[in-house]
Amino acid sequence: MSEKTSSGRSAAGLFDVRNIIAALLGIYGIVLTVMGIVHHSGQQIAKSDGLNLNLWTGIGLIIVSIIMAVWAWTRPIIVVPEEIEHHDGPDSAVMDTPGDR
Repeated sequence: MSEKTSSGRSAAGLFDVRNIIAALLGIYGIVLTVMGIVHHSGQQIAKSDGLNLNLWTGIGLIIVSIIMAVWAWTRPIIVVPEEIEHHDGPDSAVMDTPGDR
């Protein structure tokens, strides 16, 4: 009676914070990478000790966003509807008002 079927579960992937963070890091990474390739000057590179920091930071952000997206895809959050229906809310057993005493 307590067996769980795969049809009774649903993935909450759209609202997973890992996907949102991966998208934001990916967008910022793409912008920085493009700026590092297109708009760099000798003065900026001299300030950063010979490194094109926009380019390398953008590449790093893209790599981290890919890792986060793969992590969210391989380990999705599973929501079991039966557990949601029986959940009374956070701290419902602990909450008491001063008039209850």
